[in-house]
Amino acid sequence: MATAQVRANHCYAPSNAMAVPLSTSLNSLPPLFLRLRGNRGGFLQSKRIALERSLGIGGKRGREYGVVVASSSNVAAPDLWDSWKPQKSSSAPSLSDILWPSAGAFAAMAIMGKMDQVLAAKGISMTIAPLGAVCAVLFASPSSPAARKYNMFMAQIGCAAIGVAAFTIFGPGWLARSAALAAAIAFMIYTGSTHPPAASLPILFIDGVKLHHLSFWYAFFPGAAGCIILSLLQEVVCYLKDNFKF
Repeated sequence: MATAQVRANHCYAPSNAMAVPLSTSLNSLPPLFLRLRGNRGGFLQSKRIALERSLGIGGKRGREYGVVVASSSNVAAPDLWDSWKPQKSSSAPSLSDILWPSAGAFAAMAIMGKMDQVLAAKGISMTIAPLGAVCAVLFASPSSPAARKYNMFMAQIGCAAIGVAAFTIFGPGWLARSAALAAAIAFMIYTGSTHPPAASLPILFIDGVKLHHLSFWYAFFPGAAGCIILSLLQEVVCYLKDNFKF
């Protein structure tokens, strides 16, 4: 049900001989004239008390108030296609706001690529797809809830462990992927640590044969370990964005 915008023009207190403007919002009321008298009970009584308190004259009886309420038809209904449009911004991003996050992402993948060369003999890699999504969150929207360190590390460790447990119980296949993803989302909601990139970690483990030998070490590596590097790079990116603008 749509909420009508309501305007109360004046509220009169005859004993003080003054008019006090009053603004309020009521749900779906037609145009009407409310008169609240004396010490009546029920709905009118609660409205009278609320008006007295807003005017600072509560506790006195025998006052009479009149409120003219006019409904407005100018309230626009929610646009069905609004979510398909780009988010409105007061100003276009500057060149530095685009360059520094992009440079941070390049540096992150370059560092992890060098680490992959060292770890190649062990058959594991730091450059996993979820960390690319983490880069986008940390560098492009560092003030978003998903970029909070608690959210990131809690979700990375918890969701990765859930993926290992699901694979151990159900083996490879659709059932393990479905159960792991459902449990990962439930875990993030329960712990208040929503971090979307972490939801892909269980599926990555279940389908990634080269990761199976890590077992529950997968909860810390490469996801959580990679996030430590990305967190340090985020501090550098944010410093550059704040101090070197162009």
